Amino acid sequence: MYPRLVINRKKVEENARKVVEIGKKFGIEIVGVTKVSLGDPNVAECMKKAGIEVLGESRIQNIKRLLKEGIEGPFMLLRIPMISELKEVVRLVDYVLVSENSVVNELDEVAELVGRTVNVIYMVDLGDLREGVWYEEAVNEISKVMHKKNANLIGIGTNFGCYGGVLPTVDNMKKLVEIKEAVEKKIKRRIEIVSGGSTVTLKLLENGTIPDAINQLRIGEAIVLGTDATGGRKIPWLSDATVILEAEVVEVKTKPSVPVGETGFDAFGRKKHFEDKGWRRRAILAIGEQDIDPIGLHPIDEKLEVLHASSDHTIVDITESDNDYKLGDIMKFKLSYGALLRAMTSPHVEKIYV
Repeated sequence: MYPRLVINRKKVEENARKVVEIGKKFGIEIVGVTKVSLGDPNVAECMKKAGIEVLGESRIQNIKRLLKEGIEGPFMLLRIPMISELKEVVRLVDYVLVSENSVVNELDEVAELVGRTVNVIYMVDLGDLREGVWYEEAVNEISKVMHKKNANLIGIGTNFGCYGGVLPTVDNMKKLVEIKEAVEKKIKRRIEIVSGGSTVTLKLLENGTIPDAINQLRIGEAIVLGTDATGGRKIPWLSDATVILEAEVVEVKTKPSVPVGETGFDAFGRKKHFEDKGWRRRAILAIGEQDIDPIGLHPIDEKLEVLHASSDHTIVDITESDNDYKLGDIMKFKLSYGALLRAMTSPHVEKIYV
């Protein structure tokens, strides 16, 4: 059944093992992030086989899916929790990323009622402008949650590249370490975990410049795709042939490269620019923006050009290709992080494991 994702378990596991190995070299624990796969137990199993202990997920529903399929934790909740879900968070999750004192207070109360202790990692915003206390205010805010009985302040963490595109550097990593040391001095006890970001931070391991105090990274994209979207690179020591999208051709015709008539916006409210290349041979695929992000489709046949997509169709220029594409043929693509995220979420894209 098409469209479908063909996921190579062996390559995912090999990527995970290599990431674990480079982490060990620097004394860094790797949290295996499964969120791009919608909490897929096959992906989680590959990570576990590679030596990853803690699994990171952003949604409670995905953690439930993993547990239902027999995947044991411990689990880390990556998205800062909603007040309305705290009871389930305490029941299912071992590590929680937080950014508000009030949430820690609520966690502590709920955890006492449930009869369970939850480990808290307080997030610090070092400039990317996503979640976390602003770094200049971090020491005072984090220090206020030290005396909780059931919400145990075990670490601090940060994010890079998720909103503002800020890259991790030696300087901003040192800021995180300085905050950790200042908090320790103020609360007079050790902060065990310093969680230094995600896939984009691997670059600091590769060049050997990550500060010694950083002892955890949360890695998903590098393992599942072998890429680093924020750093704009294919990671050279990992495989990027882990996941292949296959989609079927439903139309092949020669048409103008520029629309004929007065134009407005497309179905998603965007104004599309067209380059006049004359008449071009084009194929339409039975997959669209409901299932993928067309910008993130990278054809295996490098002479293809993905032009645009509607909700149900993706249009590909096949003029320069050496292949004579016909109805019913299958085109194959590697995917960006965003394209894979949407494809894994779509119930209309079959998932095949090899």
